[in-house]
Amino acid sequence: MAALILIVDDEPAIRRLLHTGLSAEGFRTEDVETATAALALLRQGHRDVDLVVLDLGLPDLDGLDVVRTIRSFSSVPIVVLSARDDERGKVAALDLGADDYVTKPFGMAELVARIRTGLRHRLAQEGAVPVFRSGRLSVDMVRRIVRLGDADIHLSPREYDILKLLVMYAGRVLTHRFIMGKLWGAGGDVQQLRVYVRQIRQKIEANPEQPSLLLTETGIGYRLAELPLDSEQDRSAHP
Repeated sequence: MAALILIVDDEPAIRRLLHTGLSAEGFRTEDVETATAALALLRQGHRDVDLVVLDLGLPDLDGLDVVRTIRSFSSVPIVVLSARDDERGKVAALDLGADDYVTKPFGMAELVARIRTGLRHRLAQEGAVPVFRSGRLSVDMVRRIVRLGDADIHLSPREYDILKLLVMYAGRVLTHRFIMGKLWGAGGDVQQLRVYVRQIRQKIEANPEQPSLLLTETGIGYRLAELPLDSEQDRSAHP
């Protein structure tokens, strides 16, 4: 059965757009216009909701409170819709447990990609895939081997830990706070993280100044892209 997407947005035009676009991609949809209705629906054991698309600017409850409340009783993936200049809200939503965000105005292709990533992560256990591949990059999670094409890539233990975390959540944006909390606890430093990311890019990117794998989400964190295997871009950069 097709995945059911719960749309939570108070704008009728947005709900119609999402219903039409997601239905065309093969998803089922259900929509509500308030946070209260969404929470009631989820709490009533509406277990067949596979993912929630949540507007942060709702009329009855703050969107961040909605994310926090959903996470108190459900692990359903949440993709938030956020205003273009709401960088702080994006970071807060992700730190509270949202899986990803899309900035308004958004393209349907981008939203569908985020939804599919969220659905994949719901089904897969962390580290369940022993070998991750994206473009020419492969990461063997069992043997701790990183390769770019046919070449072995040497990473320091800390560099590998950062890359492994990004692999475990490939396609999803991870905030600076999330990464530092996982790897350094309370003692993390954003500048230190940036140095490590720069070093990783020097080793895995065709052009570290224009990365295609380890992407920066400005002011928020990082995302490891899921590229087609042996993409044309990478093959031209690595003859």
